[in-house]
Amino acid sequence: MPVVHVLAILTAKPGQRASVLSLFNANVPAVLAEVGCITYEATIDAENAGPGKAAFGPDTFVVVEKWSSMDALKAHSSSAHMQSFGAATKDMIADRKVHVLSST
Repeated sequence: MPVVHVLAILTAKPGQRASVLSLFNANVPAVLAEVGCITYEATIDAENAGPGKAAFGPDTFVVVEKWSSMDALKAHSSSAHMQSFGAATKDMIADRKVHVLSST
C-alpha cells in the first residue's frame, strides 16, 4: 500500500501566523501519537534561499505530513484534537489548501 503524503498550505490573516503556529505546535504531540502518522511538521520559507526562489510569504506555513494509509489520514481529519485546532484557528486563517499525494 502506498504511503500518503500531504502538503497543507495554511495562510494566516496578516500578523496571525505566530499565533496559529503556536496552536499548531501544541497539537503536534497528539497528531504524532495517531495510528499511521509517520511525519507531521510545520515549515516556513527558508531565509537566504537565494535569488529566483519562490516564497510563500510571511503569513503562510506549509504542513508536511506522511501517513501510512488513506484510512489513517481520514481518521486524523476527523479526530477530536484536529476539530479543536480548527475551531481555535478558524478566525485566524485566511486560506487553506490541502494537497493529498501518493507515492509512485
